[in-house]
Amino acid sequence: MTLRIEEHTDRVVATLDRPEKRNAIDQDTIDALHALCSSLESHPRTLVVTGSGGVFAAGADIAQLRDRTAEDARRGINATAFIRVSELPMPVIAAIDGYALGGGAELAYAADIRIATPALQIGNPETGLGIMAAGGAAWRLPEIVGAARASEMLLTGRMLDAEEALQLGLVSAVHPAVDLMSAAHAIADRIAANDPLATQHTKRALRTPRAQHPAIEFELQAELFESPEKHRRMTAFLERKANR
Repeated sequence: MTLRIEEHTDRVVATLDRPEKRNAIDQDTIDALHALCSSLESHPRTLVVTGSGGVFAAGADIAQLRDRTAEDARRGINATAFIRVSELPMPVIAAIDGYALGGGAELAYAADIRIATPALQIGNPETGLGIMAAGGAAWRLPEIVGAARASEMLLTGRMLDAEEALQLGLVSAVHPAVDLMSAAHAIADRIAANDPLATQHTKRALRTPRAQHPAIEFELQAELFESPEKHRRMTAFLERKANR
């Protein structure tokens, strides 16, 4: 089992679990991610992705990558799974300890929220191995840290530590390793306290290309304005305010 799954009513925790390979992402991991996405697409819940053994994922499995062909590249094996993770209806939180390199970094980039420990080392060293970062880094990373910084990272293969990743907004918070999962669950708790449909619509708006704004907000908000949950929550708010 390369991906350990812990299910809760309002969230799922998925732990990359190949400690002997520093959680390198192999075909079995990709297959498990697809199965997990299928479950979360039909039963939306917040997803927390993390790694075991003080490592998030030290990259894709090099032994498998070495034998992949041009046909494999065109199939987008890792990229397709990471796109599916990114497009899940509810938020995805990456809780990152230690190395998140290559495919591991690209899985983290696919998350909506990234938090880390001081041991974080994140980046894309693919060009040093004769390939490129083709699992989403070339377009996701510029959106996260800006085009100039993404170009520098991808063209040099330089890793960022936790302090620089925080400064650049690649991660939103840094926590001691013993507190990392508690912090991830605290974020999931805040998400769970909100209306699931409003959360899903907000994520959809955030993931929609600029050219489709503001029309997308108008349509999504129109649906929410007719929702019973909007009326219930706003009525409860007004009643609390009146009773203060």
